[in-house]
Amino acid sequence: MKRGRSCGDHRPSRAAGKRRGVSRHWKCPSRRGFPVPLPSPRQIAAARGGAIPCGGAGGGRRALRQDGHGTARAVAEGDISRRAVLVRWLRTGGSLGALGLLSACAGGDLGDAPQVTPAPPPTTQQLGAGGTVVALLLPLGAQGNAGIVAQSMKNSAELAVAEAGGTDIRLIVKDDGGTAQGARMAAEAAVAEGAKVVIGPLFAHSVAAAAQVARPLNIPMIAFSTDANVAGGGVFLLSFLPSGDVERIIRFEAGEGRRSVAALLPESAYGTVVEGALQQVVAAAGGRVAVLERFGTDRAKMGEVARRVAPALAQADVLFIPDTPDQALQMVQMLSANGVDMKRLRLAGTGLWDDQRLFADPLFEGAQFAAPDLSGWHAFSDRFRARFGAEPVRTATLSYDAVSLVTAMVRATGPDGVTVAALSSPSGFSGVEGTFRFRADGTIERGLAIMEIKGGAVQVVSPAPRAFAQL
Repeated sequence: MKRGRSCGDHRPSRAAGKRRGVSRHWKCPSRRGFPVPLPSPRQIAAARGGAIPCGGAGGGRRALRQDGHGTARAVAEGDISRRAVLVRWLRTGGSLGALGLLSACAGGDLGDAPQVTPAPPPTTQQLGAGGTVVALLLPLGAQGNAGIVAQSMKNSAELAVAEAGGTDIRLIVKDDGGTAQGARMAAEAAVAEGAKVVIGPLFAHSVAAAAQVARPLNIPMIAFSTDANVAGGGVFLLSFLPSGDVERIIRFEAGEGRRSVAALLPESAYGTVVEGALQQVVAAAGGRVAVLERFGTDRAKMGEVARRVAPALAQADVLFIPDTPDQALQMVQMLSANGVDMKRLRLAGTGLWDDQRLFADPLFEGAQFAAPDLSGWHAFSDRFRARFGAEPVRTATLSYDAVSLVTAMVRATGPDGVTVAALSSPSGFSGVEGTFRFRADGTIERGLAIMEIKGGAVQVVSPAPRAFAQL
């Protein structure tokens, strides 16, 4: 499945302190100190691939299993993929303002949301009949793709509730309209109805507004923005941040002895975020950035960049181009035409490279990029399609994982079990797209695989870790 996703740079998580009888670490039943057994897959009905707590080193993990490592698949017609949406954003120049809605489909937002009509007082839909109230805030009333994405994410939350049996939580779904005012009103209404946890919103300014309501009351939030500025203080971002892909692929190459990196980055806000992450991880890995250039979409200017950097690439053993398939393909072809021996260099990219056009080009033979284990996504999309008769947007997994995680915690430790301490578990959790955990600052760390293009297809050369002890 095609994707354009982002993850975060890796920093150590803090150990969660005891709160309301929850042990210091969120542990599996076989790990000493866990007070209540975690739910098994049978107890969560058929919630295959859902987000539930998982153990670290020493195992005992009762996460819902995801078998094997999938290979890339074409996006089904009508699917709003994370990669495809981010590609469209990058083609617009990748400005923070332009990112808005497009990056919402890519797992959140790095800038402002699109202009939407101010929402009326939030209406409520109810899913499940459990005693613990959980709120889900989404821009259901927003126009265009924002509303489409929100509806798909609402449906995936419904799927999570149904697969868990619908008896642990009562999910109240509120429309925030995609605005800060709407998000604040929705959060206030949810709190008045007794919400113990808030899931969402999607856009950064909406998250900030809702947090003004939830934070003073110590109500945790699991939001979907990719703007790290709104994380922390009880707000956790279940999203995809650019630096995660960067760290995974660069550290992998360094581990293989390739520490001299040439980076050709898009001239956009995305490129700026990637550049910051790249400089940090290369330094931490004991490497060096031998070449660093930015380029836009103008073909003539791309040619100038290719001619200028071609001689300098002799100093590098990794060529990192975290750009769209179109741009990466053009740039590599131009470099080859300027005498660069692409077989000597290790071509490296991000999840944007999950594209058949790159798989089919001989210049990309042996190229590598970071990506999640795809088997969970394939299983989830099959179940979603069977229930709703439509393809899920790629960000639908986020709301599914959030609802599944909260349900598992409530089932294991009761209505007050979803706390900042529990969500900060260093052991992490298992979701549709692999392992993840929240850092002390509220941002997310994900386990990703390394994929290699070989013979017109893609294969796993370094599996995504099943537990964070492997990282």
